[in-house]
Amino acid sequence: MTKTKGKILIVDDNEELLIALKMVLTPHFSEIVTEKNPNRIPSLLDKDSYDIILLDMNFHAGVNTGNEGIFWMNKIFEMDPVVTIVFITAFGDIELAVKAMKEGATDFIQKSWDQEKILSTILSAYTLRLSKLEISRLKSKQKHLKESIDRDFQLCTGVSKAMKEVMRIVEKVAKTDASILLLGESGTGKEVIAREIHKRSARTDEIFVGVDLGSLSETLFESELFGHAKGAFTDAVENKPGRFEIASEGTLFLDEIGNLTLPLQSKILTAIQNKEVIPLGSNSPIPVDIRLISATNKPLFEMVQQGKFREDLIYRINTVQIEIPPLRERPEDIPELAVFFLDQFQKTYHKKKLHIGNLALQALQDYSWPGNIRELKHVIEKAVIFCETNTILKNDLHFIEYRKELDKPETFSLEKNEKYLIIKALQKHKGNISSTAKSLEINRSTLYEKIRKYGI
Repeated sequence: MTKTKGKILIVDDNEELLIALKMVLTPHFSEIVTEKNPNRIPSLLDKDSYDIILLDMNFHAGVNTGNEGIFWMNKIFEMDPVVTIVFITAFGDIELAVKAMKEGATDFIQKSWDQEKILSTILSAYTLRLSKLEISRLKSKQKHLKESIDRDFQLCTGVSKAMKEVMRIVEKVAKTDASILLLGESGTGKEVIAREIHKRSARTDEIFVGVDLGSLSETLFESELFGHAKGAFTDAVENKPGRFEIASEGTLFLDEIGNLTLPLQSKILTAIQNKEVIPLGSNSPIPVDIRLISATNKPLFEMVQQGKFREDLIYRINTVQIEIPPLRERPEDIPELAVFFLDQFQKTYHKKKLHIGNLALQALQDYSWPGNIRELKHVIEKAVIFCETNTILKNDLHFIEYRKELDKPETFSLEKNEKYLIIKALQKHKGNISSTAKSLEINRSTLYEKIRKYGI
């Protein structure tokens, strides 16, 4: 017989019962601890943790209210909120046991000995304990993930009048459920603003779900956004919720909404209007309650005039419109943003306190930033990596030259063609190192080395 790894504490003033329970449970659990005196419970829990605690409901002769057991149960939960408690009750005390379960106990066993029933109850309680621990672990991971994501999407607005106006609007609309359309060039920080709106909203404790619509193919669109039923297509081996359903009660961020074709726009519009989705392969609608934030770098109103974007959809997603200015229009924000990213990356790369030299800072402000804040972030990251002193110099800054055409080398030289490909890839991804490395099928550290080698 294989024992579980579970540890059990049994607290009862009847020594014969303690011996009997220990004999029954020892073959099934890794450790059984018995205790006659409930006053020792706190010290036992200080020294060790238990998966299940079997607890008598009454410890004094003539007392049968069950209050003692409930008192100790509450004390135990103060010390270990996820422990599983099973009460030991005398025959006829079923009402007390039910009362205890309403207070938080998992189950009960009776002293009128039924070995099979006792064992079954304890094994079921142990399964519940494992589920509680798994839920606790998942909550911890979720909290850690949320904190990690929040760090990646921290907001630094700068001092410019344009960004102060953006934040004034954010403050006014965040507490409402109004649909918001974020407009701005690629790399201006639309998702950061979307997350900030979510954090300041009444839905802040619920989930934020982001979807890059530009990366979804038409074949995956419905499955990803609306979910699918088991058997809906060849690889649909189980029911899968879509992003709308996952985001219900929280915020759904639809990035690059201007990239959708007209048929896909129609499907999005139907879901928003009806506040429900129908998974692929199902006929049963699922109600959803989302706060919608959309974003695009495309001129949607011009697209409406050209028949490329639905007018009824633009009004659904555009209760409030926020335009995020490009970085070149707010150079006064560059010093604060540069220091903000510098603080981030010197911690990431375990560098001593760094500062930006005057000439380097002037170069940052003189540059046109076609890749906007995203490009600035990557330039600072590279500077932190390449910097060999505690001051970032102008030579530590590696800007990408964005020219309309780049002369392709008319040679079979591997080195010259490699440099050309790297520059083209960096141009395509607007200085985003992660995306560039992925497209070149190399890792980030290799890309950094090649950028340094070729003086890009």
